[in-house]
Amino acid sequence: MKSINLKYSVLAFAVVIYACSVKVATKSPVATTVAATSPSQTSQPTDSLPTVAPFILTPLTPEQSQAKFIIPEGYHMELVASEPMITEPVAIAWDGNAKMYVAQMETYTQDADGTGTKDKISRVMLLEDTDNDGKMDKSSVFIKEMVLPRMLLCVNHELLVNETDTYDIYSYKDTNGDGVSDVKKAVYTVGKVAPGNLEHQRSGLVWNLDNYIYQTVDPIRFRYVNGMLRPDSLHSGSNGQWGLTFDNYGRLFFSRGGGENAGSGFQINPKYGQLEFADAYSEETFSPVWSSIQNPDVQGGLPRVRPDSTLNHFTSANGQSIFRGDRLPADLVGDYIINEPVARIIRRAKVVNRDGKTYLENVYNHKEFIASTDAFFRPVNTYSGPDGCLYIIDMNRGIIQESNWTQKGSYLRKKIDYYGLAKVNQRGRIWRLVHDGYKRGHKPALLDVPAASLLTYLDHPNGWWRDNAQKQIIVLGDKSVVPDLKLMATGKKNASALGRLHALWTLEGLTELNKEVLDVALNDTDPQIRRAAIWMSEPYIKQNDNQWIEKLGKLTADANYDVKTQLLLSLGSSKNESAKAIAQGILAQNPTNQMLASVKKSIDKNEDAKIYGAKLAGFTPAERKLITNGSEIYKSMCSPCHGGDGNGLPTKAAPALRGARHVNADKEIAIRILLHGLKGPIDGKTYPSEMASMKDNSDEWIASVLSYIRYEFVGTSMRVGKGRQSAVVQPADVKAFRDQYSAVNTAWTIDAFDSLLPAPPKN
Repeated sequence: MKSINLKYSVLAFAVVIYACSVKVATKSPVATTVAATSPSQTSQPTDSLPTVAPFILTPLTPEQSQAKFIIPEGYHMELVASEPMITEPVAIAWDGNAKMYVAQMETYTQDADGTGTKDKISRVMLLEDTDNDGKMDKSSVFIKEMVLPRMLLCVNHELLVNETDTYDIYSYKDTNGDGVSDVKKAVYTVGKVAPGNLEHQRSGLVWNLDNYIYQTVDPIRFRYVNGMLRPDSLHSGSNGQWGLTFDNYGRLFFSRGGGENAGSGFQINPKYGQLEFADAYSEETFSPVWSSIQNPDVQGGLPRVRPDSTLNHFTSANGQSIFRGDRLPADLVGDYIINEPVARIIRRAKVVNRDGKTYLENVYNHKEFIASTDAFFRPVNTYSGPDGCLYIIDMNRGIIQESNWTQKGSYLRKKIDYYGLAKVNQRGRIWRLVHDGYKRGHKPALLDVPAASLLTYLDHPNGWWRDNAQKQIIVLGDKSVVPDLKLMATGKKNASALGRLHALWTLEGLTELNKEVLDVALNDTDPQIRRAAIWMSEPYIKQNDNQWIEKLGKLTADANYDVKTQLLLSLGSSKNESAKAIAQGILAQNPTNQMLASVKKSIDKNEDAKIYGAKLAGFTPAERKLITNGSEIYKSMCSPCHGGDGNGLPTKAAPALRGARHVNADKEIAIRILLHGLKGPIDGKTYPSEMASMKDNSDEWIASVLSYIRYEFVGTSMRVGKGRQSAVVQPADVKAFRDQYSAVNTAWTIDAFDSLLPAPPKN
């Protein structure tokens, strides 16, 4: 459970939040250089470790920080914006004319106690580059008095925004051109508080190639219809924490910082279920990070620090992007970019497809794509920009951890206090990565122009232009362009494969896709066009169109495994007999393909999730509600560390819950752990960080998540003493133990429960 993993703090989301705020020079600490040390330094070999810079505690000006980047030859970093124009930036979005909106979490961890975190004073800024020199020179407060804004999406002249602690999403619009929003409209409302620590809540709101708008954490996606967000459930849950991106073909990439996971959810779209492989990236070669500066401020403590005081493993991966621009070297296009703000680095990885299964592989050996020796460099988001370059959001602050994990007595708190990190905040930079020999692309003007003038940009070499042209044409709803789109999609009008792909999805978004166009696409020379055509054929599959299903079946012999995988994804859950036969045929023809076999299992499990209520028949309606509510909490907040199946993660970030003695035991144990946290070894095994207290959540919240965990990972009941105890934990149970142990203010160790735990299994 999310709570159970103290590691959550490191959540990618945490990362976002991580970015600490640095107050301007007058409030910065005195310049100090401290060589961080580790008690274990003398006992470990260091001859193979890279030389790293000392932990220098002098807050740097943007110009000084710019000189501290370590990047490959030919690359350079340019400053786009900095304090005081922006403070505590966490996310950006451009409108169709390249005006930049910046979400600022201005109350994020302003001191180690989190004083004022939920004060309603954060803002969204609007920045403009009026002289086109690449640096923002005009700013205005577009929205004020917000609670930690976390998601942004530009749609035509409107900005969609979600704040912390709410599921609701509002549209904001400036109608008089003064750079300040004057119209606010609800586009999606739930009307209840979003539970959990701010690091455990959603991020993203990205308009994907398939015209669905995705976010992390919550089991839902959206379509933008008539100015509103129409929700669509993801029955097996969403994925990730802080950061969400997609590639040229609509493949989503999540990350789970709390689980020390640098990439997840990229095998299949979450609409089909969840599928992860332990070897999707190498724990031995991909998980270690290589900082160029000492990193003593590690939430995981000494187990996560090398002898030279550098971070030894991803702990807060976040803000990932697939580079899709056109103004950096071509070998960067399609690469996976992800931040690690504790290490002050940005990783670059190749996305490799082998027989339909996707892998991440580090481009460099024992070094990173981007590193900084600025102790306050805190990257929390990356983007491909409208000018074809890579953009980096740098909170540039001291603390990069939410205050729930910086409490007095914790390892990190001691470091924060010792180095004075809490003094450095209210800063922030936006950087642009450029390269010799490449000029920035020209500024777009995609708003207030006819849809016909946008068609050419569907084939632009920069993915930002393709995405925004597709989105704008769909939002305009001008169907006069449909004939040209069909010509483009079917190759009768000169267009690249990517241009044809975007033309297809634009037709889909306009609800003007037909069988004639899809038939041509199913026979396209590019496998990604064929894959997309199968994907877009799903309405016909749902209609039990046997003729069309048989046409799809002809692709079972396709040489490309992505095509076969999509066939299985699209047909694998159908009750149509022809569809079933095709799906079984794919599996029979490829008996050794791990991807295909795993996809079928994921689809089947996803179908089970749709009828999950059948398992709950033996419980009362109130008990069923506790379990189902707990399922949502677990999937969004706990699975990133403990795994969706309760078996933990390959990173061993937190203990497995399935089969755990402290779960299959008296409910008192689990309740006390959630109320006060858990530290130290568990059955002889140690973990990078301890589990945080969840006592700030309601009795019902704690009862719900524990009821789900016990029900899902143990059973409907469990043996306790000489009798059996229901899996369900009642809110009254939580209240009773909350009152009984109200004086406890430190985390438990597992031996505190010796009298309540069953005996460990004998070897």
